[in-house]
Amino acid sequence: MNRSKFLTLTAASALTLSLAACGDDDSDTTSGGTDAASPGGGAEGASITLMVGVKGDPFYVSMECGATEAADAAGATLEVQGPDKFDATLQNPMLDAVAAQQPAALLVAPNDVTASAPPLKRIQDAGTQVVLVDTIVDDPTIGVSRIATDNNLGGQKAAEALEQLGVAGKVLVISTDPGVSSVDARVEGFNTKAEELGLTLVGETQYSHNNASTAAQVISAAMAKDPDLEGVFATNLFTAQGVATGVKQAGRAGEVKVVGFDAGPDQIKQLEAGDVQALVAQKPFDIGVQGVEQALAALAGETVTEEIETESLIVTKDNLADPEVNKYIYKSNC
Repeated sequence: MNRSKFLTLTAASALTLSLAACGDDDSDTTSGGTDAASPGGGAEGASITLMVGVKGDPFYVSMECGATEAADAAGATLEVQGPDKFDATLQNPMLDAVAAQQPAALLVAPNDVTASAPPLKRIQDAGTQVVLVDTIVDDPTIGVSRIATDNNLGGQKAAEALEQLGVAGKVLVISTDPGVSSVDARVEGFNTKAEELGLTLVGETQYSHNNASTAAQVISAAMAKDPDLEGVFATNLFTAQGVATGVKQAGRAGEVKVVGFDAGPDQIKQLEAGDVQALVAQKPFDIGVQGVEQALAALAGETVTEEIETESLIVTKDNLADPEVNKYIYKSNC
């Protein structure tokens, strides 16, 4: 996704502004619009499926909250599904089931840039309007709109946060798995900015497989190998939870600075306890709203914005009480 293409949302964003209860939209970007024909003849009463990346993740719960409010406001119906793990081998059969249901529109966070493409192509070719949210696939023909956080910039912010915390030496990146577009972009942004700031990257990126226990094991081994490690960037919610736990169990909480990505309830507790020093919070509620907006625009034959990038913000214990920050803390339920 090209981060240089910033613009203001079209008239469809009036819906976002009406949802005053859950946040503003001060950071949306797009890369121009396209007219999409409506396979179903309109958006009123349209059936929309939201396929999240993993069920129960507060990030995706918050996205569901935004999508639900937007669908309700437009008179559309929304069904939410998702695998128990962020795994294309689990998500793809669910996508095949969606293909059989033939909803008017599908909002989907693909689990793999390559493996997720074939079932999505089949769904799209059958006439369902596909909107990619949070993650993408490599096939550029899939998706009438692609909506995600500017993840490269988020990774850069994580490196800057470590520097602001006083880190000047060795740092480590722990991610989920290679091949996930969002976290790959965060790693790339972090590595670029870390080099610019003069931080020393310790080896290659390590992987947690989106498992908190594995992340704890990885950071424990890393600290044993490099006892002078100063900072860690954990690229998503579960990884950050595990890293914070591993650092705490080693008795080095606060000494090894931890910057996590995402701001779920458990991470906020770790931030307040001092086990994590900073979080990069996304705006998943806004992504959910915009996903529904773009799907409905496609169904109505109106102009669709091909790419939308949302901002992120750094959350610390010092700014957590700020209403403009606190409203982006992720939800456990709607």
